[in-house]
Amino acid sequence: MPRTPGRPMDPTLRIGTRASPLALWQANFVRDAVQSHHGDLTLELECIRTSGDQDQDRELAEIGIGVFSKELDHALLAGQVQFAVHSLKDLPTELDDELCIAAVPERASPVDAWVSRNKVALEDLPQGARVGTSSPRRKAQLLHHREDLEILPIRGNVDTRIRKVNEGEYDGTILAHAGLLRLGRLEAIHSLIPVDLILPAVSQGAIAVVARRSDEDVLEKLRLIDHPPSRTRIEAERSFLRTLRGGCQVPAAALAEFSEEEEKDVKIHIRGRVGTLDGKRLIEGEIEGPTDEAERLGESLAKDLLGRGGASILDELRHE
Repeated sequence: MPRTPGRPMDPTLRIGTRASPLALWQANFVRDAVQSHHGDLTLELECIRTSGDQDQDRELAEIGIGVFSKELDHALLAGQVQFAVHSLKDLPTELDDELCIAAVPERASPVDAWVSRNKVALEDLPQGARVGTSSPRRKAQLLHHREDLEILPIRGNVDTRIRKVNEGEYDGTILAHAGLLRLGRLEAIHSLIPVDLILPAVSQGAIAVVARRSDEDVLEKLRLIDHPPSRTRIEAERSFLRTLRGGCQVPAAALAEFSEEEEKDVKIHIRGRVGTLDGKRLIEGEIEGPTDEAERLGESLAKDLLGRGGASILDELRHE
């Protein structure tokens, strides 16, 4: 059962994580960061298999919302683990009322990377080339740019996807730059994809540490590894996606960055897109404003896109 506030904290904290190489890298990164502030704590990883890990045959959209987080949430709520580590882009925009994002460490690169067989550039792919991606966001934007490409689903961890490309099952695939950085697989990258071509997933490159709202001792410990500028950016992006009523299986993208018009006038600039899976319609926009209004700005941008055709696109997708 969850620990009640005020009870002395167990010196051993259990960290929930998926068992993929990238998930383990992120969990170990968080463990080391917490340990650097609290050398007296014992931190142990507990691997939990999610529905997204177990079902490798169906498309992620068919499995449902929270495919990589539901089981970790259940473990948290049951007191099996004290906090859980996620790729933030895998988290639904609405969490269980008893849970919260306790920390967002400094965000890594948010962009996508192009991985291809024989190091062929995306622009140089022959007509009808086979590109592997299970991301509706990547599919929509890629087809908007190259409608001739054949987009095929691809599942598996980072190493598995790279291997499938190298073995000729696909001519190329798109992976998060941050994941390749963390796993030391930079040699697989042909090039980074400009955000004008493919805008990243909401929160891509960021790590989320989720804990129970009532676990004050744990929240206090995790607060020390939070990076407020990164949190502000992801709050803007998640507000955008929440307003669209979308998740990671909706062809929507957003990126929030800081801009400085003057030395002391830091603003947040948000770009957003939503499109059809065939890439024929792509609606985009941008907004800028004060950093302390990040969530409001994300919401406002989403409403703008919804009003300019995004609502009909999303309605069509939900009724397919």
